[in-house]
Amino acid sequence: MQAFTRLTGVGVPIDLPNIDTDRVIPARFLRKAQGSAGYDRYLFHDVRFNADGSEKPEFVLNQTPYRPATVVVAAENFGCGSSREAAVWALMAYGIRVVIAPSLGDIFHQNCLKNGLLPVILPADVAAGLRGQLQRRPGATITADLDTQTVTTADGTIHHFEIEPFAKQMLLTGQDEIALTLGYEAQIRAFEECQRTDTPWLTARP
Repeated sequence: MQAFTRLTGVGVPIDLPNIDTDRVIPARFLRKAQGSAGYDRYLFHDVRFNADGSEKPEFVLNQTPYRPATVVVAAENFGCGSSREAAVWALMAYGIRVVIAPSLGDIFHQNCLKNGLLPVILPADVAAGLRGQLQRRPGATITADLDTQTVTTADGTIHHFEIEPFAKQMLLTGQDEIALTLGYEAQIRAFEECQRTDTPWLTARP
């Protein structure tokens, strides 16, 4: 997966709470291959586009200052609903690398970590304040630094966030659980060889 260390990018505020994964990417697009042409258009498709494919000008990502957004600042329970990994794929296809919210859907949170998207949990009042800043200053940037576990706003305010150490390691190195396990392949093989020698009855065939 793509590693994450530090990012400074335009933030986009999304005030509606409980945005589920079906709104992030409608179910009819789930059969599309990850990374296929136009995958970025599936993100928030039904609220971004009209039936004829034209943009809905009122949707925040269709507004010029927010188009280059790489950081989403959402409300409570973003990414709830069904456990579709494609919700993270659609966000990343658009260019989003950070989602900041007071809370996230549990499975969505885990899918972020497995795909190189940084999930940041901040108190509800802090997240609301960030959204307010972005609404007052469209196009303002936010910096997320995983090493220091900080989010810095355009006015220089720094907010600290928590992340589980193993998840942090995965993101910094760009390795999921399988890749990290394969990094110990030599030790695993040595253990297996010792086990065959020391406890042959465990591997003996009848």
